[in-house]
This record gives sequence, structure tokens and C-alpha cells, in this order.
Amino acid sequence: MTADRFKKNCFKVLDGMSRSYEPVLITKNGKPIAKLVSADAKTTDDVFNCLRGTMKIVGDITGPAVPLEDWEALRE
Repeated sequence: MTADRFKKNCFKVLDGMSRSYEPVLITKNGKPIAKLVSADAKTTDDVFNCLRGTMKIVGDITGPAVPLEDWEALRE
């Protein structure tokens, strides 16, 4: 949907989204500029918490990945 069309039909689009939960892609000059999604919709492309519960942290996550002795810059 173009930005101009969205601007003219904003409330109709929002009403439609509240029923269908379908996201609306808003474009300007043919390029996507925004994606409007319902606040209640469960999206699969949500970047926040999308991997929650799928990984396990093991070991020290704040220390260096390799021993300090292996760092070339520290030898000088």
C-alpha cells in the first residue's frame, strides 16, 4: 500500500487489521518504508524474544573466546 493511500484510509486500514491481524506494508516511490502490524498479532518474524528458550549458555560469556596467551597484540 502506498503511503498516500494509507494516509487517506488510515482508520479503515486499522479497522481491517484489528479483524484480520494481517500486516500492512507501506511503500513510498515503490520502496518499503514501514510495516504495520497489529499489537495483538503473534508474528513469526518478531526479532524480540524469537529465540527465547532455544539456546543454552554454557561457560563464561563475558571472558575472551581464546586464552590471553594466544592474543598476538598482547605479546608486545
